[in-house]
Amino acid sequence: MNYISTRAGAVAAGTTESHAKHFCEILLEGLAPDGGLYLPQTYPVLNDAELTAMRSMSYPDLAYDIIHRYATDIPGADLKAILNKTYTAKVFGTEDITPVKTLERNLHILQCSNGPTLAFKDIAMQFLGHLFEYVLAKKNAEINILGATSGDTGSSAEHAMKGKSGVRVFMLSPHEKMSPFQAAQMFSLHEKNIINIAVKGVFDDCQDIVKAVSNDLEFKAKYKIGAVNSINWGRIVAQVVYYFKAYFAVTKSNTEKVSFAVPSGNFGNVLAGHIARMMGLPIKQLIVATNENDVLDEFFKTGKYRPRKTAETKQTSSPSMDISKASNFERFLLDLVWRDPAVVRELMRKVDHEGGFDISHCPYWPRLPAFGFISGNSSHAERMQTIRHVWAQYRMEIDTHTADGLKVALEHREADVPMVCLETALPTKFEASMVEALGRKPARDKAFEGIEDLPQRVIVMAADVALVKGCVVRVVDGL
Repeated sequence: MNYISTRAGAVAAGTTESHAKHFCEILLEGLAPDGGLYLPQTYPVLNDAELTAMRSMSYPDLAYDIIHRYATDIPGADLKAILNKTYTAKVFGTEDITPVKTLERNLHILQCSNGPTLAFKDIAMQFLGHLFEYVLAKKNAEINILGATSGDTGSSAEHAMKGKSGVRVFMLSPHEKMSPFQAAQMFSLHEKNIINIAVKGVFDDCQDIVKAVSNDLEFKAKYKIGAVNSINWGRIVAQVVYYFKAYFAVTKSNTEKVSFAVPSGNFGNVLAGHIARMMGLPIKQLIVATNENDVLDEFFKTGKYRPRKTAETKQTSSPSMDISKASNFERFLLDLVWRDPAVVRELMRKVDHEGGFDISHCPYWPRLPAFGFISGNSSHAERMQTIRHVWAQYRMEIDTHTADGLKVALEHREADVPMVCLETALPTKFEASMVEALGRKPARDKAFEGIEDLPQRVIVMAADVALVKGCVVRVVDGL
């Protein structure tokens, strides 16, 4: 399997296949040198017999059957060993890894938050932690991961990478814009290879800094900069697995179609659903659910994509979705525009220099329904009401982000089509909002009692690329 950049297309004219990049190369690289994101040249398409065979597989075996098609440069036995070490009941609390909770006929929650940091990001990040260590050992190399988080990616990455040989993590987060629990999960880690940086701004400022550093190719090479947020293809391919797992859990045959509702911020989670659909999984609709930061909802309804500026990005009670510029959206754009990288380059140029673009009158826009995407948004009052409804009706606590997804799911629900809403995190991570919704604190495991009171270590700085580079230099060079 060869990989291409969203901005460069297939293997460039005049080069040979030997110059194409493979999975392990792009795993460590993060952004492509041209500023684009990596995608496989083609999506492997599964036939009915292959889907049927997958139905009875354990989670590690299912993960192997999907991921080995993309990671063709990792020996099968090695990949199986990594996956068997990653997806265990000890780590995720259940051999199912992502069990399905049925609320009522054809309405389900895919429980994705059983990992160490109580968020869906653990499912891919635990895999990535073991994978990074494996690849770095093979290459006798080191990597300095520079990441951006709106709340959950950071803690998942840090808990997956702490103590890993050859890895440092520099994680940027928006200063005082995460929940106290989210901040404590990150800042209370005191491992030498974990460096937390709180940026005075919003998530988009953090993400812009990460991209700016990655686009400085000389600095990136000298300081071995890599990425673990959903810029990294390894994260996305690991998330594809649980769409298959959920589909098999709620259907009996491959003739049935299922819709998925996905709380969306950086577009990585729902992009994994798009890839599963491209691989042949019978998905009817992929429902993009946003909060008040509704840039993606606006695009899927109008064809206009206009990321908001820092001052326009709202701080909400579903903070992990307080994102205006969704990185992974660019990966979907390449598929939408017939995989023409010149078009993607021009559209992203317009985002950078004109504030956005409008494709409602372009030939690409009529293609959108074929990909199954629809969208909706949720407000604070609506997510509070959804939390109350789910508790009253089903005696289940859901967090604010999952509530956004379920609210939009119910608006688009079809009686005869199973609807699966992807859980984002456990409610204990957003205690204040849960108290507002239900009048009491959510259930909390004893292992997390008092986490907000632990000593914290974090560097606070302005949203400045040079300051972040300076921090990397001081730590790496031991200054």
